Amino acid sequence: MSRTDPVIASLFEFTHPDYPGERLVACRNRQLAQLRAAKRAELLKATAAELDKVCTMVERKKLVGADKIGVRVGRVINKYKVAKHFELTIEKASFSYRIDQHQVEQEAALDGIYVLRTPLHPQIIGAADIVRSYKSLSNVERAFRSLKTVDLKVRPIHHHLPDRVRAHILLCMLAYYVEWHMREAWRSLLFADEDQAAKATRDPVAPATRSEPAERKARTHTLSDGTPAHSFRTLLDEFSTIVRNTCRTKSDSAQASPFTLVTQPNAVQQRALKLLETIAV
Repeated sequence: MSRTDPVIASLFEFTHPDYPGERLVACRNRQLAQLRAAKRAELLKATAAELDKVCTMVERKKLVGADKIGVRVGRVINKYKVAKHFELTIEKASFSYRIDQHQVEQEAALDGIYVLRTPLHPQIIGAADIVRSYKSLSNVERAFRSLKTVDLKVRPIHHHLPDRVRAHILLCMLAYYVEWHMREAWRSLLFADEDQAAKATRDPVAPATRSEPAERKARTHTLSDGTPAHSFRTLLDEFSTIVRNTCRTKSDSAQASPFTLVTQPNAVQQRALKLLETIAV
């Protein structure tokens, strides 16, 4: 069975006896295909240039012996990782090569193509949503990056007992859960794209594109109202000006009761705090 998505021509769903009970979705990313074709041509050209140098050395008797020629050729082939596209002829006093165009064409036919598998029924998830779900794994990778290095920095872990290590990791995961909700609530203040509904309708195979308002924020570093756009980190830094001061009135009595004063939030801080109140867990 095979089926092409009537709306998204870059998808092709099919089944195969080698994968019983599973749906296979072939995707072709044209931009990725162009990039891989250009990269392959670049590597082939660079490899051929280096192999030409070896040919010249052999012709001038500066490189003699099949073993020495082979070692030198091996360095070139291993450097650019395109050995499968070359046919090499190494002899005691000669060396030649040719590019296997048939092999190149076979690989080029698969440029930009990848296949996803799922056992889920079409009534549960459509072919386009399979691709969208696969690409959403980038959010998981971003979460781990945030946990390890960017924001929360789970390491170093100074605990040794297994229960305490697990508790440390759990707290970091909970902290990222809070951070995720904060990022979602603050989309209008950050450089983030606010048009999330477009993800459900655009071509899932094509590279993601940001909406015009998001592009404008990135280009001008300002929001629609003219105020500065923030990253998550700079917005948190904005809150560092809110402090609580413990004060005591000037009095002759040493027993005067202290009181606290909290800095009044500015307009940006007030807006951000209001958005946090919209979080529903």
